Amino acid sequence: MAAHTKLLETSGVYSLSELACACGGSHRSQDHWKFLEGMPQDPVDLIDDLIKMGHYADTTLEFAKNLTYAEFQKALLLRMIDQAEPEQRDLCNDLIQQAGGLEEAFAAAFGPNAVEFLGDAVRLSRFRRRDFLVKVAAAAAVVTLASCGSRRETQSSTASASAPTNLEKSNLTIGFIPIACSIPIVAAEPLEFYKKQGLNVTLKKMPNWAAVREAAIAGELDAYHMLSPMPIAISMGLGSTAFPIKLASIENINGQSIAVANKHKDRVKTAADFKGMSIGIPFPYSMHNLLLRYYLASGGLNPDQDVKIEIVPPPDSVAKMAAGQIDAFLMPDNFGQRAVFEKIGFIHLLTKDLWNGHPCCAFAASQTWIDAHPNTFRAVNKSIIESAAYTDNAANRGEIARLMSDRKYLNQPEPVLQAVLTGKFEDGLGNTLDVPTRIGFDTYPWKSFAAWISSQMVRWDLMPEAKANYDEIANQTFMTDLARELAQEVGQNPPTEPTRVEKLKTGEFNPANASAYVQEQIKKFGV
Repeated sequence: MAAHTKLLETSGVYSLSELACACGGSHRSQDHWKFLEGMPQDPVDLIDDLIKMGHYADTTLEFAKNLTYAEFQKALLLRMIDQAEPEQRDLCNDLIQQAGGLEEAFAAAFGPNAVEFLGDAVRLSRFRRRDFLVKVAAAAAVVTLASCGSRRETQSSTASASAPTNLEKSNLTIGFIPIACSIPIVAAEPLEFYKKQGLNVTLKKMPNWAAVREAAIAGELDAYHMLSPMPIAISMGLGSTAFPIKLASIENINGQSIAVANKHKDRVKTAADFKGMSIGIPFPYSMHNLLLRYYLASGGLNPDQDVKIEIVPPPDSVAKMAAGQIDAFLMPDNFGQRAVFEKIGFIHLLTKDLWNGHPCCAFAASQTWIDAHPNTFRAVNKSIIESAAYTDNAANRGEIARLMSDRKYLNQPEPVLQAVLTGKFEDGLGNTLDVPTRIGFDTYPWKSFAAWISSQMVRWDLMPEAKANYDEIANQTFMTDLARELAQEVGQNPPTEPTRVEKLKTGEFNPANASAYVQEQIKKFGV
């Protein structure tokens, strides 16, 4: 209490003869301070905690934001005419770095997305965040409410809505592979979406997909980043012990590419040109494998006879191409772009050109874990759905690329991630392309995804046809209804239908006719 009072006193907004209630009013009753017992002693940290507890009025916080944003904009204006003070220059440097240049910062700070841009500046910089918190204390002095009691009632409902109090477990470990597809799961930690739901998540890097599978079955992880076919395969005991796993949400759509070693620049133009090559994929039960086979077959090749498909951990793919151990690979986009960045290979095609909107990776957890932690499962899934929506916003892609390039996250060159996330990239063939939909972060798990995946596993003998009850597989594995419900809870507008007709390069896929589709593909392409 003394620290908080001192802060308010030094800010010139309260006299020592009054005690400032965190609700925004001022009172003499000591009862208003009982909730401060055990709170942080640092005044600014105290204000931060009070905000999280919902004790400041929305009008107070809005006033503080306006004060902060006005300061940002004034500093940028002075910087543009080179009259900013040293402290204002420091402020500008934060904004310029976030926006990617002075002109970009100016446009962002005064453009249609100014509130979002300046809000990110506060959230992502600890120094700016502390400055904002001080302004909250100042704003509380001039924003008064009619009744402290009525405010407290409102705060109580707000706090319970933002952070669940019935979590069965709050400390979680989630395994992930450091690829662009994992960004919603990974970014939810530094962006504090997990924290918002009352979760403390430890992100554990995994070396390959087999390790993710084994750790999942062994119960070494609470939840996992998986390739979207993996929950189906593991639940059915394909390639491993049968272990029921649920696909909670899709992490990314599109976001894969076929990269080819530079020595084949003059040779590879179409699918047929891959004959005799060694091609890397990350895992048998992956969209990478299924889409590669789909593509090769459309070019008249038998994937099991005309090429050699090798399992390569994604982080090893570029090195193996550089060493001449593989001729090409179909991997997450950051590795295709990395091959270009390192001048080792070129991008032959983006998988979105085979199927625009196809699923890639997913967030998953075991049925056993979900049953034991239903509230925690909802909370973590909701965090990831929010993180994906934030990442999917084009205005945030540059920030996400910078954040995820860090060694503890994806450990990739920032220009590589910028190219993937913004869709502005060099293809290694002398072309500069602009494909905004190169990767997307739409979490909705269409059950038609499950049906196409299952149909292709049947086609390529990865699943016995006798087990291919397409509707049952989709209904038992894909948690479409829950994903829709959670997306609505965070203010999104997910689809209302569980399935749709998928449009691929060689024709449409109707999940109601999955068996017929497989036979049509075999008849059309011979495999």
